[in-house]
Amino acid sequence: MSNPTTEAGCGNALFAELGEFIEGQSKGRDALIPILHKAQDLFGFLPVDVQEFVAAKMGLPVGEVYGVVTFYHYFTMQPRGRHTVNVCLGTACYVRGAQKVVEALTEELGVKMGETTPDRRFSLTTQRCFGACGLAPVIMVNDDVHGRVTPKKVAAILARYE
Repeated sequence: MSNPTTEAGCGNALFAELGEFIEGQSKGRDALIPILHKAQDLFGFLPVDVQEFVAAKMGLPVGEVYGVVTFYHYFTMQPRGRHTVNVCLGTACYVRGAQKVVEALTEELGVKMGETTPDRRFSLTTQRCFGACGLAPVIMVNDDVHGRVTPKKVAAILARYE
């Protein structure tokens, strides 16, 4: 099996840093989520070898770590793009055309929801509500909120993010 973290040439240093972080945490299951956050911050995603490392260091079954990773939307087992495009699909956004915006994004990026472009420039995700209903439909690119988005505005919004 290939190892995506060491193929990148920095896996050992990242594993060492993660190991040090784990050692500094309280023992027990309560530390798992903060440790997974740190691991994802370091590696960019949580491949199986990282999950196995966390499980071994914490003395937990790999299945338990995997269960947490797959349960929480924040964690990902696939590499993400440099920019995350998150589309609000809450009621106000949906009623005001969010589905058409999703269609325009998938066409423009050439990926489906939950995927990353081959050049790793963008990842496309959804969320139920951003709390910006007055600006519906809304997308976020990284931490930037874009309101009243129409399919025609999608290409120009994406062009801002190199």
